[in-house]
Amino acid sequence: MSTSWPAYAALSAVFAGLTALLAKIGVGQVPSNLATLIRTLVVVVFASGIVLARGEWRGLGSLTGRDWTALVLSGVATGLSWLFYFAALKAGPISGVAPIDKLSFVIAMTLGFLVLREPIRPLTLAGATLIVLGVLLTLPSVQETLRRAFS
Repeated sequence: MSTSWPAYAALSAVFAGLTALLAKIGVGQVPSNLATLIRTLVVVVFASGIVLARGEWRGLGSLTGRDWTALVLSGVATGLSWLFYFAALKAGPISGVAPIDKLSFVIAMTLGFLVLREPIRPLTLAGATLIVLGVLLTLPSVQETLRRAFS
């Protein structure tokens, strides 16, 4: 694995946070599905430009059926994720949507363990547990219950 993956992951997190803010602003007066389409078109143009500029389009011929299947299904999952994400942002606050969306880490880690047999270290499991607890603490119903319990 490349030693730069933590930096890439950190940049992904920064841009994902910025994405949430900009998406919330952009979806204000726009149907969420239209907003998703616009975002997707921008991503297609942006990614296409990078692939063309780097000459990576030549790699298309080396993709196997398994590669195509996994990438197409990943695209479908991404599309569904974005559609539901924009619908959630249209209806709710970033402070509620973004934490729940971050449960994707726990889901991805679990799937990595079940499907790819990737190991889960004890501290990673503890971190995942804290993420779940953190998400629960952002839910208004849990906050109200805790407020009543400790008042």
